[in-house]
Amino acid sequence: MADRDRLSGDAAPWWSGATFYQVYVRSWQDSNGDGTGDLQGIYERLDYLGSLGIDGIWLSPTMPSPNTDWGYDVSDYKGVHPDLGTHEDLSRLVKEARNRGISVLLDLVPNHTSSAHPWFVEARSGPSAEYRDWYVWAPPKEGNAPPNNWISATGAPAWTYDETSGQYYLHNFLPTQPDLNWWNPAVHSEFESVLRYWWDRGVAGFRIDVAHGLYKDDQLRDDPPATDADPPQTRRGNLSPIYSEHRPEVHQVYRAWRNIADSYEPGRVLLGETWEFDHKRLGDYYGREAPELHLCFNFPFVFSGFSAKEIAKVVESSLAGLPAGATPTWTASNHDVGRFPTRWCGGDNRAVKAALLVMATLPGTMVLYYGDELGMTDVDVPPELQIDEMSLAQPGHPGRDRGRTPMPWTGEKNAGFTVPSARPWLPLGDHSSLNVQAEEADPQSVLNFWRRLGRLRRSRKIGAPSQLETLLLDDQCWVYRAGGVVTVANLSPEAARVLLPRQIGKVLVSSSPEKEAGDAGQRLSLGPWEVLVADEA
Repeated sequence: MADRDRLSGDAAPWWSGATFYQVYVRSWQDSNGDGTGDLQGIYERLDYLGSLGIDGIWLSPTMPSPNTDWGYDVSDYKGVHPDLGTHEDLSRLVKEARNRGISVLLDLVPNHTSSAHPWFVEARSGPSAEYRDWYVWAPPKEGNAPPNNWISATGAPAWTYDETSGQYYLHNFLPTQPDLNWWNPAVHSEFESVLRYWWDRGVAGFRIDVAHGLYKDDQLRDDPPATDADPPQTRRGNLSPIYSEHRPEVHQVYRAWRNIADSYEPGRVLLGETWEFDHKRLGDYYGREAPELHLCFNFPFVFSGFSAKEIAKVVESSLAGLPAGATPTWTASNHDVGRFPTRWCGGDNRAVKAALLVMATLPGTMVLYYGDELGMTDVDVPPELQIDEMSLAQPGHPGRDRGRTPMPWTGEKNAGFTVPSARPWLPLGDHSSLNVQAEEADPQSVLNFWRRLGRLRRSRKIGAPSQLETLLLDDQCWVYRAGGVVTVANLSPEAARVLLPRQIGKVLVSSSPEKEAGDAGQRLSLGPWEVLVADEA
């Protein structure tokens, strides 16, 4: 509690420059031997979370759901999924985490509900149903064709025909995830009630799913063909989703939510899943005329190549696109895109340490995905064991299950995630050496490197708002000054020699521990992927 009160009294709000940690609840810790992680399991591992130097945890969906999209198809916004625990379990977790200076964020899904939600069940009863206008319905075109050409995230049409009423309903994801109609004021009121419900219970904030997608074009116009200007990650098939997503009206929602969030003491936080690849438009979600989201995920950074010039370029663009006073957000892994130790680093722990140090020393808020601190890589889940319907609906998709496998706590059977006799909900990877127990015993492990780095980031507030100044940038190395420290990063598999424009001081954390506590100086010899952070001279 003391840490949180201290942070909330600073000039910068507590979430600005914080380190958050995403817990995929089903894969974190099983407390009852059923093979599925749960809220009690998180409670039992709070000491571990505290050892990472984090400020908050973001929980993957905890609300009741039929799990066709593993919680991103909500059937009750004010409940707790019985597979994961109870309201009492969640309340105790929130309280005990806060006592350790750790805030808890929930996952909120306002773009769509489950088709099993009572609202949609009632809405399907006919055109005059009470909740009919809570969803997006439209009559068929000639020949019973869908209302327009919109494509869902699976690559299939975004419309499903309802035999009872003779109309189509919209779903930008699976047919079991009907989109809500945000043109209806009742939907606004309901979600403001949901925010207050959880904030009144001590939850610190929300990660907002599909934050860019709530509003749809009121005329349901066809999306145009994609062009070279549309990044592959934003396209829907061969279309540019300018009418089915990214509508300007969404900003009024976040202005209203921000006012509610800031009325609490200390302020609550709104973190948006803003699937936007233009940094100017990404900055719009922070609010230019009035405050909106506190933090926004930076997907151009997530999908950047991991080289000195590519990372430096996307960071520069990110900072330039934000409104004055906005806090950037840095992350490289999550439950949708997989793990950066595979995508960026090819499983090379030297590169993993380099990526962690760069993210930790950039000005802004950082989000770790569970297992990032171990160098945990994607797991090759056999096709017969894959359970993610969104991936299975897309031929050739590598599968999101690969980045959602259980946390490896030990080298024993089932990795300490669940009892040896249980069957984990997803298979484990090779946890014989990549596990918490083994890494805690190894002074040179990724885990112990992160712990040193996390403590430094928190104690020195390195992520606090500041200017970033590049001191040196070439094909191998990026050296920059921010947050009162200097970061020296060789982001290549080859050794490098660096001549800095000026001397720097004591090395605070290095991936070569023999350099720690010594003076960095002006000339440095760096091994492959070697990184360090030092005081300014």
